[in-house]
Amino acid sequence: MSNATGGFPSLRQYFTVPEYASRLIRVRRMMQQRGVDLLIVADPANIAWLTGYDGYSFYNHQCAVVAMYGEPVWYGRGLDLNGARATTYLSGDNLVGYPEEYVQRDLHPMEHFAREVILARGWERLSVGLEMDSFYFSAASFTTLQRMLPNTRWVDVNGLVNWARAVKSEAELDYMRIGGRILEKMYERVVEVAEPGVRKSELVAQIYSTAIRGVDGLAGDYPSIVPIVPSGIEAATPHLTWDDSVLKSGEGTFFEIAGVYRRYHCPVSRTIFLGKPPKKFLDAEKAVVEGIEAGLEVAKPGNTCEDIARAFFEVMTKHGISKSGRVGYPVGLSYPPDWGERTMSLRVGDQTVLEPGMTFHFMPGLWFDDWGIEITETIAITSTGVSCLSHVPRKMFVKE
Repeated sequence: MSNATGGFPSLRQYFTVPEYASRLIRVRRMMQQRGVDLLIVADPANIAWLTGYDGYSFYNHQCAVVAMYGEPVWYGRGLDLNGARATTYLSGDNLVGYPEEYVQRDLHPMEHFAREVILARGWERLSVGLEMDSFYFSAASFTTLQRMLPNTRWVDVNGLVNWARAVKSEAELDYMRIGGRILEKMYERVVEVAEPGVRKSELVAQIYSTAIRGVDGLAGDYPSIVPIVPSGIEAATPHLTWDDSVLKSGEGTFFEIAGVYRRYHCPVSRTIFLGKPPKKFLDAEKAVVEGIEAGLEVAKPGNTCEDIARAFFEVMTKHGISKSGRVGYPVGLSYPPDWGERTMSLRVGDQTVLEPGMTFHFMPGLWFDDWGIEITETIAITSTGVSCLSHVPRKMFVKE
């Protein structure tokens, strides 16, 4: 299969053109509701979801543009044009690259973008939506667009495409389930290798090796968050990565890792204790597992994100554990530095109604003054309830 770009083969089109068309319908409906005629997205996950583009090029300026008609426009570094031809379904006229003279110097790519995309198509007097709080859209990008396009009305529509992505298609769910199968292999290897004296760097090397090898001939992809593997007192905080220290007997280590397939993530956390775990670990394990089960009971269409959080917190209160904040967030397609979709949360006060196809990392980690434990699940809301997208045993692994 090739697109209209001079015969360059389209090598990595992971979804059908009708699926992309349905996504555009959803986004355009939301654009109308927000009063914008044109949408510019810089989040690489949103670019991929709209166009199929998949490349490790988001450290340079790039974006996708959605008008109320026609295909989106992909815009990025000229060196990445062949990557866009290989991965998107777009015709050649809708792939625009900027020359190397605009790469990381005093010239800004948004100057070229304003001339070659917005002005060239007569879009300069439209109402244009921007992702104003995206990791990938800089203040300089905005001020450059303002300077180049003084007649344009700018509207902050941050998260619009993220919300459009909330309900996954069957194809997307299939990719996440494959990620879950990869994750199962990863945890099998973690439990096998983890022993006192094993360096954390070696353990993480085994995690990465297993993750990228994939499962059943299906290659794993790189995760948007690196493995989180704190031990002992360091497990009192949720976001420490590995170092050259060794695993020790009498310590718990939690792992927050994800199986990834075609950029679709299935993250799950588990805790491994080397030696005989103290009562506080066993009590916390019991409480967390019971709390997850309570949350899963109410995770069904028509209920809300808050219902899941309340069910979990009620169990925590029963066990005398103080826990607040959110206990989960939506996941799916993502690029570094985050695998969350940054929309709704599983927290008290979030009245978002659950719908079939929504997917969440149900992530009720417990972090105390000098230790922590994580047991989590990635879930999908179904027509009748909920399903887990991986089948790692829901427990604390103990190796005495």
